[in-house]
Amino acid sequence: MSVGFTPASLAALWQKRWPSGPPVAHTFRSAYADRWVRFHSLPGSKRYPESKDEYAIVLDRYNTVLDELFAGTDVFVVTVDWSGTATGPAIQPEPRQTLHPDGIRWWTESEQDDPDPEFHVHSRLYADRRPWERGCADDLLRAVADDALVEVFLTDTELRRIHHPYDGGADVVLATPEERDRMRGRHIDWLSSHPASL
Repeated sequence: MSVGFTPASLAALWQKRWPSGPPVAHTFRSAYADRWVRFHSLPGSKRYPESKDEYAIVLDRYNTVLDELFAGTDVFVVTVDWSGTATGPAIQPEPRQTLHPDGIRWWTESEQDDPDPEFHVHSRLYADRRPWERGCADDLLRAVADDALVEVFLTDTELRRIHHPYDGGADVVLATPEERDRMRGRHIDWLSSHPASL
């Protein structure tokens, strides 16, 4: 895996491409609702895989969409940890540290609304750049499916499309509403029946 970026250049590109907010994955759905679609990972909207066959379905669905988004390109893989201070040790370094050892810290998003510093949270984002190949992120994706990692996302190096897997599915933000509609149409069976598409 190559570096191929600096934290400052990646942060500047993020601010240019996604001006509605920081790279906090759980906010993408509301910030970019006109380009967002959610796919569920298992039939019947089942949340967690319980067998080898179900893990295979989850990874196939993740990788199918990732292939459609990123085949033949490089991607940034982004993971997150948290700390009580901007520079202090991670509250839960594992499994992020083991599963994403090449991640370079490129962004810190601090929540300091509470007057008590003990309740301040600093989300620290780490990115690496790698050629997209089906399966190259399977260890991370499996940890996400098990809810052992959260706030993970993958994006192309121009930050035009985002894939945010979560335990139960993936939120995908496309470059345009039309592109979103085409992708949604290819995977009708993976959509939620919920009125809000959740």
